Amino acid sequence: MGRWAFLLLLALTAPLPAQERRIEVVIEGNQQGLDAWVEGFRGRALAAGISPAAFQEGMAGVTFLPKVVERDRRQDEFTKAIWDYLDKAVSDDRIALGQRALRDQAAVLDRIEATYGVDRQAVVAIWGLESSFGAVRGDIPTISALATLAYDGRRGAFFEGELIEALRILQGGHVAPTAMLGSWAGAMGHTQFMPSSWAKLAVDFDGDGKRNIWSDDPADALASTAAYLAKAGWKKGAPWGREVRLPEGFDYLLAGPRTQKPLAYWAGLGVTDAAGGALAGEDWASLLLPAGAGGPAFLIFDNFAAIETYNLADSYVIAVGHLADRLAGGGPFLAPWPRDLRVLDYFERIELQERLTAAGFDTLGADAKMGPRTLAAIRGYQVKSGLVPDGYPSLLLLERLRSEQPAR
Repeated sequence: MGRWAFLLLLALTAPLPAQERRIEVVIEGNQQGLDAWVEGFRGRALAAGISPAAFQEGMAGVTFLPKVVERDRRQDEFTKAIWDYLDKAVSDDRIALGQRALRDQAAVLDRIEATYGVDRQAVVAIWGLESSFGAVRGDIPTISALATLAYDGRRGAFFEGELIEALRILQGGHVAPTAMLGSWAGAMGHTQFMPSSWAKLAVDFDGDGKRNIWSDDPADALASTAAYLAKAGWKKGAPWGREVRLPEGFDYLLAGPRTQKPLAYWAGLGVTDAAGGALAGEDWASLLLPAGAGGPAFLIFDNFAAIETYNLADSYVIAVGHLADRLAGGGPFLAPWPRDLRVLDYFERIELQERLTAAGFDTLGADAKMGPRTLAAIRGYQVKSGLVPDGYPSLLLLERLRSEQPAR
């Protein structure tokens, strides 16, 4: 098979001088190999209910896209500080464009809000983050992207399933093959639905017989996003989260999604709103520290979990929630972000996991993903070392581990 090698640069976040780390991503595959894979896939697609005609039309001219494989391989190798992410995601320009979108789409948003019980600001915020309010919907042919990823094999079963769902969309006549465009991973339309999400939750809101999330008219896409959030348990008029202020001597072991308590419990510990006011309400909430003890703190509610079904990243959920709040007239966060810090790069996260495990705090592997097991290991080490147990994977933490363990 042919081979493409891509050198990926990992640039560390300021303020430290930028450093380059090079890793070689070898992509095995070519057009001939993809064509052979398509022939084998044909029987599976027909067995799943795709007609021969729909298969022929949809798969005609399918192209191997090495850059799509590159993006899939490298996605976990780049990190971005949450404050840098929010600077762009909730910029003044995006807020202004979002307010304009609320005005321009007021009539359809009235109907969507009444039908699905989802606040319009949340729908428009997702629209803004996913496609800049329809301006950047993606220009990669969805069928070729999904076929390339299914053939590549790293997550072959997942992408083959998405490819079959994409062919069903074409078979149903909801969009022409040439108009089925989207991101490198197969997400499509104004609010970037994967084909399986389209199959389950997309709606024909304009009544034309098609669930058309690709059209210049965003009605179907916006309604589909509201249907998605409603299915995920969205509570109209309820917050996604609230910035709060923690008292001196706060027990940081209470932070995390598994410690959900009534607001009265948090108030009893001395937690206030960001301005110092008393917490009020009957809701239950968990405490989130996305930048550790040195950054803003948030109590998060059920609507946080609803947004999380769209994208699991805390930075994404906070960005959607905060943009929605700003579109509703809310202000910026009050506590500063620790901009003097930089996040760990891919290699450093691997090293952190390895050193935590060597120190007796098993992360169950080193994959660079800061999941629950790694965060628990960080906290365990912090408690043992007399550090603030906020679970944050900082450079200072890694340097401490390096100082305690001999060079390898």
